[in-house]
Amino acid sequence: MSKRDYYEVLGVSRDASEEDIKKAYRRLAMKHHPDRNPDDKAAEGKFKEAKEAYEILSDDSKRRAYDQFGHAGVDPSAGGGGFGGGGFGGFGGQGFADAFGDIFGDIFGGGGGRRNSNVYRGADLRYNLEISLEEAAHGTEPKIRIPTLEECDTCHGTGAKPGTQPTTCSTCGGHGQVRMQQGFFSIQQTCPRCNGTGKMIPNPCGSCSGTGRIKKQKTLAVKIPAGVDEGDRIRLSGEGEAGVNGGPPGDLYVVIHIKPHAVFKRDHNDLHCEMPISFATAALGGEIEIPTLDGTAKIKIPAETQTGRAFRLRGKGIKGVRSNTFGDLMCHVVVETPVSLTERQKELLAEFEAISLQNQSTHHPRAKSWMDKVKEFFAQ
Repeated sequence: MSKRDYYEVLGVSRDASEEDIKKAYRRLAMKHHPDRNPDDKAAEGKFKEAKEAYEILSDDSKRRAYDQFGHAGVDPSAGGGGFGGGGFGGFGGQGFADAFGDIFGDIFGGGGGRRNSNVYRGADLRYNLEISLEEAAHGTEPKIRIPTLEECDTCHGTGAKPGTQPTTCSTCGGHGQVRMQQGFFSIQQTCPRCNGTGKMIPNPCGSCSGTGRIKKQKTLAVKIPAGVDEGDRIRLSGEGEAGVNGGPPGDLYVVIHIKPHAVFKRDHNDLHCEMPISFATAALGGEIEIPTLDGTAKIKIPAETQTGRAFRLRGKGIKGVRSNTFGDLMCHVVVETPVSLTERQKELLAEFEAISLQNQSTHHPRAKSWMDKVKEFFAQ
């Protein structure tokens, strides 16, 4: 049976780049790989066909021969220097091995050998910062002290004793990974000798014991913008742990926590507070002074105010980080029952109560309504 055109097999044009050919092959190999399609002869055939096409088209000399003479130009039986057989046998040139290794890296969760640079970004750090409500509203710039891993000053991150240099790992050749191959299967794993660094340190640095990093404490000034809220995060780029083998440092995330306030409770950009008022002020009305984050303000209490009534002071809340306007201050009044009464106060209150009961529906409408509902309930 005649073979299909290799370009058609991979689904690329005849002027496709080396990278396009590699991507097309990896896509087909991942789709039809026998490990992903057990007992599927059709998938196995497509995998073999894609493998054969890639092995020819990824090699410049073989590709030129194929473009000029077709399948005859790369057929080993024709003496044209073929590719060493089809099926799952010999893997051909280095380009094929690289692509094949990348595929197995995807299947087994590893990475291709060429991807491993042995350079790693440093870890991110988290710092929980507790500030007051006033600091959250107006902004602040506290200094924090954090433990971190920084590049060793003695060896400058190499891990080697001054005057010496790390050597290339002879087991993996500096790649940090080794390839285990048995017949068809090829699996990459971390080099057991250098633990993936690709280097050996015959003379470790005495300051960092060969790690290239040391523990330090550093002090940073953190600019907290006005309006931050509970749980907000501020990122300090590059202030995390130092990278490995010259890798970039991680970031520091400062997480905001706001201390409980003695007077106010925050609800997004609004503030809430409770203000006790006297029985007389609630009944007769008056003016009271209430606290705000910026000082004090006055509100008028109308006569016959009931406990729990809320008074809104617009613009006396907090301007959030992402807001253009200030929130409001909600003042919830609480009528306070007088305590430690004198005998005269008790006499006056008793007299007041006696007068009020003479016309309860007028002076205590809520109590009257409640009692009527109770009577209706028991009358059923």
